Amino acid sequence: MSNERFEQAKQRYAAIGVDVDKALATLSRMPISMHCWQGDDVQGFDTKGPLSGGIQTTGNYPGKARTPKELMEDIDEALRLIPGKHKLNLHASYAIFEDGEWADRDQLEPKHFAKWVEFAKERGLGLDFNPTFFSHPKAEPFTLSSPDEEIRRFWINHGKACLRISQYFAEELGQPCAMNIWIPDGYKDIPADRLSPRARFKDSLDQILAEDYDKSKVYVCLESKVFGIGLESYTVGSSEFCINYASKNGILSLMDNGHYHPTEMVSDKIPSMLLFNDKIALHVTRAVRWDSDHVVLFDDETREIAKEIIRNDAADRVLLALDYFDASINRVAAWVTGMRNMQKALLYALLTPNEALKQLQLEGNYTELMVMQEELKTYPFGDVWEHFCEQNGVPAGESWLEEVRRYEKDVLSKRV
Repeated sequence: MSNERFEQAKQRYAAIGVDVDKALATLSRMPISMHCWQGDDVQGFDTKGPLSGGIQTTGNYPGKARTPKELMEDIDEALRLIPGKHKLNLHASYAIFEDGEWADRDQLEPKHFAKWVEFAKERGLGLDFNPTFFSHPKAEPFTLSSPDEEIRRFWINHGKACLRISQYFAEELGQPCAMNIWIPDGYKDIPADRLSPRARFKDSLDQILAEDYDKSKVYVCLESKVFGIGLESYTVGSSEFCINYASKNGILSLMDNGHYHPTEMVSDKIPSMLLFNDKIALHVTRAVRWDSDHVVLFDDETREIAKEIIRNDAADRVLLALDYFDASINRVAAWVTGMRNMQKALLYALLTPNEALKQLQLEGNYTELMVMQEELKTYPFGDVWEHFCEQNGVPAGESWLEEVRRYEKDVLSKRV
């Protein structure tokens, strides 16, 4: 892209009070946590069973990562095409065992993730973490809400182990680790007792959080969900439960925009949550009619989520991660598309004259407010985005897809 086009874009935005250089500097400081599970369809390395827990991956596009080495290679390929410095989000099921060793999830230790720490250090990445309460023989049908005390104890110990691993990540990498708890517990049909499973879940969380950990290094998050496959009528970890528990116990609420009723918008929830919480966490996905975890697009809700983060001066208060898994398309392209689109949405919000628009709303000048919001849609945002890509040494526009095609031909196609 010519520098002339970028300078013209800067002038156009400056005329409405937007400092483009400041916007780019802010964007460069906003890491997004890229989910490792897009690369292998949420399979992980600790079990060979099918994906379970009310979630499902569809498609059989060739080239899925089958080993830690292959997954790391694919992550590297994706990061080469994404501007900025980010974090990598791991699930506990991605533990790496060597020399024939294996540990069940209640016995996981930091050493089982040492290879991931080495990988992150070499690339300047932070690590986030998720206990894996699904795809395991003891996860059927309940985990932290199980009426079977032996099963529940197993999963409580898993949560405690993950806290220790999360603190290990934070201490090794010199930045906080977000540890997100989500459970798939629930009922297919209408339950006779909604209270008792949630009481058991509450007690399990209390026991996990009783583990000694440094809250300045580990940000424990709690994620809700409205339903899942086979859990259509009731989930133990509902929105009301998770928000109330997090608020009372000093941990973070995590909102996944696929985990609500179809007409609920997480973008509308963000300002309310910011009024009552120092920090919140997000999993950004694209729900098509339900929690289908499609690749994040530069669509209305993604832009609205970004707007609420930026216009409320919350860039340092929102822990931002992606969560989707599509096996019907090239998995590296899925990563790159989603990450770049989230960054585009943030840049779009940063290039908005937010204070001026707020003033129009305060004055009741809804005509000019509507006109300005519409006219901004055709401002030269693309020229600024391309400049940001060039600043960071990654391809601008769609040219990055040629590199993914080469990688598919040279690497992915040989995985048979």
